Amino acid sequence: MNARARRLVVLRHAQAEPSAATDAERPLSARGRTDAAAAGTWLAGLGIHVGPPTGSALVSAALRTRQTYDALAGGAGWEGGAEAARHDEGLYSAGPEAALDLVRETADEVSTLLVVGHNPTMAYLAHLLDDGEGDPGAGSEMVARGYPTCAAAVFAVDVPWADLAPGRARLEAFHVARG
Repeated sequence: MNARARRLVVLRHAQAEPSAATDAERPLSARGRTDAAAAGTWLAGLGIHVGPPTGSALVSAALRTRQTYDALAGGAGWEGGAEAARHDEGLYSAGPEAALDLVRETADEVSTLLVVGHNPTMAYLAHLLDDGEGDPGAGSEMVARGYPTCAAAVFAVDVPWADLAPGRARLEAFHVARG
């Protein structure tokens, strides 16, 4: 496969309810569900498809990230989106380097990878990967807006997943879905 065809989406979960029995069990709020669906529509508009055979998702096992992914896939209209998601307990508490290690485990045949996780890790990961050569408007927006709930950074990756390293992804687009 041509490594230049890879795309990575780093997405922070949508807005969740403020409390639950545990932090990992916090569900999305109504606004969070709406925002996630809107982000899915935006990603689909960029031609991003997460589903078999070449799209995959790495999703934190927390309830709010799983619900974000489900609403996102629905908004994007991704066929087979549920089968593409791998829920990972480690992503819930991972720092940016550990999250990058999880990305590096992605199979070579995957051309599009979506990572749905938590802050501050998603923001740090996006900034860590950015080579500074991408869309200047997207880069400025990512810095100016921070990484609020339902923020998504889309990167072009021109190396195999196993070789992805800091500064090796080019920012193509940045979006914050807000209902």
